[in-house]
Amino acid sequence: MNVYKLFRDEFSAWYLEMVKPGYQQPVDKVTYLATFEFFDKLLKLLHPFMPFITEELWQQIKERGENESIMLASLPPKVDNENPALLDDFEKLKKIVTSLRNIRQEKNIPNKEILTVIVDETVKYPELLCSMCNIILTQNSSSECFDGAIQFMVGATEFFVHLSVKVDTEEEIKKLEAELNYQEGFLASVMKKLNNERFVSSAPAQVVEAERKKQTDAESRIQAISLQLKNLKV
Repeated sequence: MNVYKLFRDEFSAWYLEMVKPGYQQPVDKVTYLATFEFFDKLLKLLHPFMPFITEELWQQIKERGENESIMLASLPPKVDNENPALLDDFEKLKKIVTSLRNIRQEKNIPNKEILTVIVDETVKYPELLCSMCNIILTQNSSSECFDGAIQFMVGATEFFVHLSVKVDTEEEIKKLEAELNYQEGFLASVMKKLNNERFVSSAPAQVVEAERKKQTDAESRIQAISLQLKNLKV
């Protein structure tokens, strides 16, 4: 399942979209060669599970010798220089992209329509975000909700999406109230753990820290949702 997700989700769904050039534009040589190197490694990982198609693809992506076979090729070496901060940044980017695409789908906004998005703090890889979501990104440190904007949060970062279509206020309030109820219930379950002295004293430090982060994120979301509901009900 890990290999499946790495190939289908991380490589095919995310990486290839991130590196693809603009319409009718060529891909640069460095990206092209790196992509085929990644693909080669992925085929080797997948080969034990799908031997025939991986052999065929491996033979096609590069000229091979008469007796060369992916079956005899070495597996990719273990990665020892993993960058947790970089991985966290891209996980956050993926959540932002997913949230923006969900808004387009819910509001029936075509991908070709450029959206204006305001964020309350600096976002990593803004050019990539704008390219993948067809948006104009503006930073504004004000904590006030913007009129006619749809708000969402990723972690503690707030985003406001300006829509050219009229928002159904009543429907939006229902969705926000449902999300608020969920976040409050989630926070209550987290606090139940953190208020349990036995759990805090016996659980590994990283587990307790993860629960505290969940608490902080939930409190931030509750605050943001409450603010948006207040603005919509005015």
